[in-house]
Amino acid sequence: MRSIMKTSFAALAAASIVATAAFAEGDALTGDLNITADMSNPAPRAVIEGLVADFGALHPDLNIELTVVDRDAWKTQIRNALTANAPDVVNWYAANRMGPYVEAGLFEDVSDMYEDGSLEGLDAVKSALTIDGKQWGVPYTYYQWGVYYREDIYKELGITEPTTWEEELANCEKIVASGRVCYTIGTKFLWTAGGWFDYMNMRTNGFDFHMQLARGEVAWTDDRVRQTFANWRQLIDMGGFVEDHQSYSWQEALNFMVDGDAAAYLMGNFAVAPLREAGLTDDQIDFYQFPTIGDFPQGEDAPTDTFHIPSQATNKDNARAFLAYVTSTDVQTAINAGDALGQLPVNANASVDADEFLEQGFEMLSTNAPGGVAQFFDRDFPAEMASVGMEGLQEFMVFPDNLDDILARLEDAAERVYDK
Repeated sequence: MRSIMKTSFAALAAASIVATAAFAEGDALTGDLNITADMSNPAPRAVIEGLVADFGALHPDLNIELTVVDRDAWKTQIRNALTANAPDVVNWYAANRMGPYVEAGLFEDVSDMYEDGSLEGLDAVKSALTIDGKQWGVPYTYYQWGVYYREDIYKELGITEPTTWEEELANCEKIVASGRVCYTIGTKFLWTAGGWFDYMNMRTNGFDFHMQLARGEVAWTDDRVRQTFANWRQLIDMGGFVEDHQSYSWQEALNFMVDGDAAAYLMGNFAVAPLREAGLTDDQIDFYQFPTIGDFPQGEDAPTDTFHIPSQATNKDNARAFLAYVTSTDVQTAINAGDALGQLPVNANASVDADEFLEQGFEMLSTNAPGGVAQFFDRDFPAEMASVGMEGLQEFMVFPDNLDDILARLEDAAERVYDK
C-alpha cells in the first residue's frame, strides 16, 4: 500500500499541482517543519509519510521532521505536546474536540487562510473548524453517515427512498407489516444511539439548535428537545427497531440486515465493507440522506479529522503552506482514494473513487448539507456529557416511558458539566 501511495503523491508533486500561491515557482520553502501525527495505523501512516515525502520533494531545501505517535496515546499527550517545544503541525479532530485547545489558546487562528484564497473548496466543512467565528485548523478527511438499506426489500414492498418524515413513517409501517423491522441497531456500546439522536434532533430542530444543545446553551428539558424524542418514539412504538438491541454491538446488528430481518441501518460508511463481506451485493444495498422533519437546512454527521498549527509553533509560515497543500484538490483526491484512506475528500473540487457509496456521500456532503457538518454525539458534546447522554439515549430506546427521568438526569449532568 505504501508504494502505491508514494507513487500517487509523487505524480502530484512532479506535476506541481498546488492549491496556493505559496507553491508558485520561485516560492520554495526553506528552514524547518516539525509535524506530529497520531496516524499510526498502516493506511494513515502511509498517507502521512507520503504527504511529507512529496511536500518535501516540492521544497527540497525544507527540513521536515515527522513524529508518528500511537493514536490512543496521543489523546493524553496532545496537551503537553502543544505547550512544551510545540511542533509546527499536529493532527486532531474538529468541532468540540478541538474546543478545549482553542479556549486554552493552544491552536493558531488560521481564518485568514480561508479568506485570502489559500484554501478553496472547503465551504461544506468550514463550520466544523469554526469557533467564535474564527477557523482554527483545516480538515483533511471525513466520511458520511446516512441510511443504508436493502434495496431489494424496498422494491419487494413497493416503497422508495423517503425524503420527508411522513414518507419515512409510511415506509416503516409497510416494513413492519411484512414481518420485518425498519432498522437494525446495536446499542451495547451506546454510541449508535447517539447517532440516532443527532439526526432526530438536527431534523426536528435544525443544526444550529443541535450545536447549542451540545454547548450547554439549551436545557435538555426544553420542549424542543422533547419534540425530538416524541418524533423518535414514533418509530419505537411501531416496532421499528430490532428487539434487545442493547445486547448487540454495531457489527453484530449487521446480521439482521444481512439476513433480511431488518430493512435498513443508520450508520457510517464503514458499514459498507462488512455488508459486502457478508455476501450482500451492491444491487441489494443502497443509501439515502436521512429525511427532513422540520423546515431546516440539512445538517449531517460527518466525523472530520483535522490538522492544526500550535500557537507556540516556531515555523508557522511553513506550517500554513503544508495545510494549504494537504487540502488542495488533487492531494485530497489522492489521500482519500480507496488505496489510501478510503474516505471522502474535504475539498468539494476533488474526485472520489468509482464507488457508489463514496460518490453518494461526497455529493451529499459537498452540495446537499447546507445546515452544517456535525462531528457525532461523542465528539460534539463534552466527554462527560457525552457519556451520561448516551446512557440516557440507550435507556430511552429500551424504556421510552422513562423520558422525564432521563431528561431530568441529563439536565442535572449538564448543569455540572457546563457549570451553569
